[in-house]
Amino acid sequence: MDDLVHLLRADPRIGEIHTARDGAAALRKLDRALAEGRPIAAVFLDIRMPGLDGTVLGRVLAQFARAPQIVYVTAYEGHAVDAFEIKATDYILKPVRPERLNEAIRRVTESTEEWMVEDDGVAASSPSEPEPMPVELGGVTRFVTPAEVLYVEAQGDYARLHTSGGSHLVRIPLAALSERWSGAGFVRVHRSHLVALSAIKELRLDSGRCTVMVGGAELPVSRRHVRELRDLLVRRARRSS
Repeated sequence: MDDLVHLLRADPRIGEIHTARDGAAALRKLDRALAEGRPIAAVFLDIRMPGLDGTVLGRVLAQFARAPQIVYVTAYEGHAVDAFEIKATDYILKPVRPERLNEAIRRVTESTEEWMVEDDGVAASSPSEPEPMPVELGGVTRFVTPAEVLYVEAQGDYARLHTSGGSHLVRIPLAALSERWSGAGFVRVHRSHLVALSAIKELRLDSGRCTVMVGGAELPVSRRHVRELRDLLVRRARRSS
């Protein structure tokens, strides 16, 4: 990894670089960056990593509404088909040759420029309604719609959906669900909580600590999210008045 980082830092097209020791750590860093409003443009992944391997992590990242570009850098050539299915930007075999990495960075740069154009509204398409989330209840699969969910709580690589009728544990990281439901009226208030804006009944400020009341639960609000949340609540109140 040190050699790859050295090559990336030598390229003027590369900005800030973050490293992670395994897939789970990488996902946590991506989750934190999204919560802070700092989406990651590209992720360079190996295939075989401790715990969460590169193909599984790639499928998780591919679910993001603004998915980072994925470049696999690995000694295992047998997973190129998996990378193609995930729509990875490139697949580089070790040892990494500088000219081969240069080509991968060119592809990432071009794709990132298209991504930025969409963010500016030039070529963006209208968002579609998020799909319901399948949950298992006593051997029966039912589908929970975003409209039923009051808030979501992060539990490792899982997320717990809290509704008025109970809670459901689903196998999706909170960061991925936050991206998937970004157009359904949900707002990130904390690295561990995603809340339906319409379900917030009260915003509390006490001795510098901010919380929201949602469905009888009092949830913490990170300092960096307080101002944005207050603005959203004020705009909602004005529309309803």
